[in-house]
Amino acid sequence: MSKLMIEDTDGVLAMLQESVQSFSEKYPGPKGLRNIRNSGQGLDKAQWQAMIEAGWIGLLLPETLGGSGLSLREQVVISHALGEALIVSPMVTASVLTSVLLAESDVSLERSRLASDMITGKALVIPAINHVLQAQKQDDGFYITGCCEYLDAGCQATDFIVLAQDDTQHYLLSISAQDVQNFRTDRPAVDGTILSSLQLEQFTVAADQVLASGNLDQQIQYALDMARLALSAELAGLASKSFLLTSEYTQQRIQFGKPIASFQVIQHRLVDMWAKAEFACASIDNAIECLALQDSSKTHMAILAAKIRCSDAATGIGRQAVHLFGAMGFTDECDIGLYLKRSINLAASLGDAEKLRMQFIAMERAA
Repeated sequence: MSKLMIEDTDGVLAMLQESVQSFSEKYPGPKGLRNIRNSGQGLDKAQWQAMIEAGWIGLLLPETLGGSGLSLREQVVISHALGEALIVSPMVTASVLTSVLLAESDVSLERSRLASDMITGKALVIPAINHVLQAQKQDDGFYITGCCEYLDAGCQATDFIVLAQDDTQHYLLSISAQDVQNFRTDRPAVDGTILSSLQLEQFTVAADQVLASGNLDQQIQYALDMARLALSAELAGLASKSFLLTSEYTQQRIQFGKPIASFQVIQHRLVDMWAKAEFACASIDNAIECLALQDSSKTHMAILAAKIRCSDAATGIGRQAVHLFGAMGFTDECDIGLYLKRSINLAASLGDAEKLRMQFIAMERAA
């Protein structure tokens, strides 16, 4: 199975990977995803609490905010292992993206509250920054108007972090999920999780709920990049495990008196799938190396490339896998279909491959 090749001199990364493997024995991924889908809740609360107790939530929060103060090196290892095990959670948004946004925000009581409640499990904080809302400043706060879509586990959120702007600057705002529950709509995603949207019209936000203000373009871009890299690692894990399951199945399935893996045409497909999984993992390794160089432009392009590569790999391998599994690959009892559906959902999150590919090309031509 394809693995990340990140230097691990102190053995911490191997320990984190083993912790996810042990976790998956108690909380099997395919079973958990089916439970989430059948319950219609969008989140397995017991599993999420167990992830908090394992110390995986708030991994990127600085120690001054009660977090672990670790880096993306550790996060991508956990995310890759979660993808392999098909353990479904809103970690990318509710932990990675939220942590980076809070770490880069101004010091305030609201910031401290969100960070503290997130790492204890008291709050599920979902960023809604994929669309910029319109802000109208008032003496005691703001009126905000606009729509935020595709919010993973938004139906279980206790708080949202939204991005708004007026004629002069951006605002990063915290709003209570309870206050906007009448403006939220939910729908099932292809993998059985729940995606939410917020439609706000002249919604009042108090001045003490401002987390940051000013020109926030670089801050938001940095946070999105960190989340995309963690998401890419999860997709790479899905791709790796999908290939492994398919390889094992083709060695067991007998046609014309021999395993179908012995047929050259099947071998060619398996090699293509293996190569996609390997390149996906390599793109994560490359992005981690670029992060260490502290070159923001090069890092941004490397993360775009990783998201594109891993999205294409996970969905492409998943589709080929279902094909090689035959009719049983389409059944709900067969786990490979769950890997494909999860891959399709994550590939569309935080920018689909085609959209990000156009961004990458534009940056490459401008360089």
